[in-house]
Amino acid sequence: MKYKTSIIAIATSIALMAPMAASAACYADYKAKRAGEDLRLHYGVIELSDNLCGNPNAAKRTIENRVARDGWTVLRVMSTFDESGLGPRRKDAGEYFLKY
Repeated sequence: MKYKTSIIAIATSIALMAPMAASAACYADYKAKRAGEDLRLHYGVIELSDNLCGNPNAAKRTIENRVARDGWTVLRVMSTFDESGLGPRRKDAGEYFLKY
């Protein structure tokens, strides 16, 4: 009986912590280029894990890895921010809003 109570307490704790973790979203906006016949540039917004918001170098490496799949090179990470910064950036990012 004591074992079941412990399992229930642990499961409840995990269930209560999950929404808190989900609400601590982290995003970054960046500029990238793709070289080829003609130079292409884009501005994008990307979702990152929470721990990357406080680490600009790790955030840049993560963004570089994601956009490189499509041949893009990160020029600059502009900033990191929470959900409140998404609205103003949505229009500017266009098709690159949360694409990667």
